[in-house]
Amino acid sequence: MTPWRCDSTVSPPVRHAVTPLLAAVLLSACVASKPAADVPRASATGPAVVSSSEVPPEPPASEDAPTSEPAHQDTPGEPVHPAGSASAATSQGPSASAGDGEARGDGGGAPASATEGPPGSTAPGHDHDGHGPAAPPLEEDPLAQGLPTPGDLKRLDFRGGEPRVPVRLMEGRAEVTFAPRGRMRLRFGGPDEKMLDAAAGTRWTVRVTQGTPAELSARVQLAEFRIADRDGLQAALASWREKGLAVRAQVLGSVYGIAGKVIDNRRTLLLVDEVLTPEAAGRKQAELLRSHGARTTLFEEVKTPAKAILEVRDEAGVVVGLAQDRLDAETPDGAGFDVRQVEFGVGYDFHGFEDRTFRGALQFVVDRSGRLAVVNVVPLEDLLKGLVPAEIFARAHPEALKAQAVTARGEVLAKVGIKHLADPYLLCSEQHCAVYRGRTGEAASTTAAVEATRGEGLFSEDGRLVDSVYSAVCGGHTEDNDVVWGGPPDPSLRGRPDVIGPVGAMPLPASLERWLTAPNLLAACRLSSFARPSKFRWERRFTAEQVDARLKKLGVGRVQALALTDRGVSGRAAVLSVSGDKGATQVRGELNIRRLFGMLNSSMAVVEAERDAEGRLTGWLFRGGGWGHGVGMCQTGAIGRAEAGQRYQDILRHYYNGAEVAPIY
Repeated sequence: MTPWRCDSTVSPPVRHAVTPLLAAVLLSACVASKPAADVPRASATGPAVVSSSEVPPEPPASEDAPTSEPAHQDTPGEPVHPAGSASAATSQGPSASAGDGEARGDGGGAPASATEGPPGSTAPGHDHDGHGPAAPPLEEDPLAQGLPTPGDLKRLDFRGGEPRVPVRLMEGRAEVTFAPRGRMRLRFGGPDEKMLDAAAGTRWTVRVTQGTPAELSARVQLAEFRIADRDGLQAALASWREKGLAVRAQVLGSVYGIAGKVIDNRRTLLLVDEVLTPEAAGRKQAELLRSHGARTTLFEEVKTPAKAILEVRDEAGVVVGLAQDRLDAETPDGAGFDVRQVEFGVGYDFHGFEDRTFRGALQFVVDRSGRLAVVNVVPLEDLLKGLVPAEIFARAHPEALKAQAVTARGEVLAKVGIKHLADPYLLCSEQHCAVYRGRTGEAASTTAAVEATRGEGLFSEDGRLVDSVYSAVCGGHTEDNDVVWGGPPDPSLRGRPDVIGPVGAMPLPASLERWLTAPNLLAACRLSSFARPSKFRWERRFTAEQVDARLKKLGVGRVQALALTDRGVSGRAAVLSVSGDKGATQVRGELNIRRLFGMLNSSMAVVEAERDAEGRLTGWLFRGGGWGHGVGMCQTGAIGRAEAGQRYQDILRHYYNGAEVAPIY
């Protein structure tokens, strides 16, 4: 094995009590050497996460996509100080399965990103005054400035212009094996800043021992509102209080001021005020569903962090170092790492393990269960190189790939401080956040698109980052954001016909039957060479028994009537009315409707009863169009537009109502 080197000047590289025998083994194994540069570690700077019960005094104006073939300069910014205090809490929104693919909110209430192919996202924009102190320049060695501690991981550091993003590769592991592709430096932390240097290609195993899980508390989350929707929030607060429930508002998210532009992803959560254990909160959720028909999620906070000792073993299985709670590894030449048996698709039918290669640094950290999580701390542009191919067909037209790269960049920034706040990372590499396979998943075409649009985001006229959500197939007409997710209308997210050429005398979704059966619509997502006819127009049948079983929890008995109502400009329904032999009710929310029926392709649909010759109800037929929520960019339509000669800037102007591409960094 290639020799390794460990700084062993005082004590074993740990911040935890160790046995004398183990300490002796560690000290005898180490060769004393001082690191070439002993640079003090500095915490990452950037905007802090807001988690406050105070509602901002002045609100601002204001997630689906085709899977990839295999699956799915301005000056550096300064932080803007948001109101509220830092928090280690998380909103655990529902996760959609692969094939659901809603970017933001395939989730009606709480945004949860998934992929039908590519996931999308949301990022409400807001202007905000004030700037933080100027930050020191970024060191050349990423680890010289210090990787973020678990508390710092909720921030992004823009000091070098491009931020570095901590992305969880897997968690819940007893041990993980990895190998550097270049010379490696492994930092054990602790007051003596122990280090180990190793050659490229050496194999190392990190194993977790003495792990204790985090202690969590939880509140039930009833709803989520855009930060601008004060009226909606106040109405909901009053409504729940009238029902005798103590509730509170909590602001979550962060504000970034970058090169004269504003990225603001704050939103307001409506929470039950009672603090419970996660188990008791689950029972409370069931109670609220029975008594009020309320579909809820959990907002969790860490009371006591998880802890564990991390052992580092060489190829012979010899323990060469210990660390408390986390280890940092980097290759100063940027060569990156190979990680063995990366787990993916947890909870899905495509669950598996794969050896993968990653750019950037690695962090081995204790997860909430007291086991091992592997985090890839990677520059945003490198992250996008491994992410965009999972969001759009890599063989698509280059201008469509550029449009996707711009929206994906905004998506990542929009999720900072919103997801996984009780976890030691910002994002995960699964459908819940964004599918990311690192260098293993990269494609030359999408890498070129990322590089061609480096640092670019999409901004409205007032300089706010556009909520760059997208869906796989709009079905010929995009939808208004407020129809799908509620809240105030976003001027950048207005539904419109998505046709190439004049609209002419073609039918519109206001006459939905005609719209769904019209032949030869010049819709961009029908004309694209990647068009899928079964997603542009589709049918889905259910037997009466299947529908009764799916809707049993609504308590209406045997279903007698179904009606889709409250349609938006694209024909997508926001309300499903259900009548049965024991009562009637309504299901609200585009995603909630789709989930009831095993993820309908979209709610741009009509439903009709099917009966036998004697008039007895035998089943239900849904006929519809599109695949996904339909808000923002139609990914298949973007390919069609690119193939028709449009540049990515023009594609984005069309889907986001005149918004312009501009540099973020």
